[in-house]
Amino acid sequence: MPRKILILNGSPRKNGNTQELVEAFTRGADRAGHTVTVFSLDTMNIHPCKGCLGGGRDPSHPCVQRDDMDRIYPVYREADIVILATPLYYWSVTGQFKAAFDRLFAVTECDPEYKAPFKQSALLMAAGSQEFEEVTYWYDHLMKHLGWQSIGKVLCGDVLLTGDIKGRSELADAEKMGASIGG
Repeated sequence: MPRKILILNGSPRKNGNTQELVEAFTRGADRAGHTVTVFSLDTMNIHPCKGCLGGGRDPSHPCVQRDDMDRIYPVYREADIVILATPLYYWSVTGQFKAAFDRLFAVTECDPEYKAPFKQSALLMAAGSQEFEEVTYWYDHLMKHLGWQSIGKVLCGDVLLTGDIKGRSELADAEKMGASIGG
């Protein structure tokens, strides 16, 4: 059974190493017959969460703010799988990624118990170092707190400059992950 996959790409580099991981994953998922929608967050007008707890009143526009998140919300609701794609910045996700992901809380506010919709998820990450400990700790605990199921991580270190990822085995790992998603 084909799955609906949402990829949130938090990289500010249009043709960077994270984008290469996203493209590899997408090739595999496409080959397996899944529907993939990618949002390049750096090109979008997304404001940070205001923490107002005013969301959830209108399921078609769950957040009180009106910006490009309104393009993401319907895809997020329908997605079976959410791929978190971001380079490692200061041992965490990028600001672009964090702003968008925080805003998904408005969908959680649609549930009277504040329960996040169940998703499967994976982390695709490129970094100039091999120091992924803090971000994998964050990701693992995020999965636990949201009640989501992780389907894996592809972490590619020592790829600081655009193009450094070319020829790396992690690209094949990302493609294999996309292709291995079952129905």
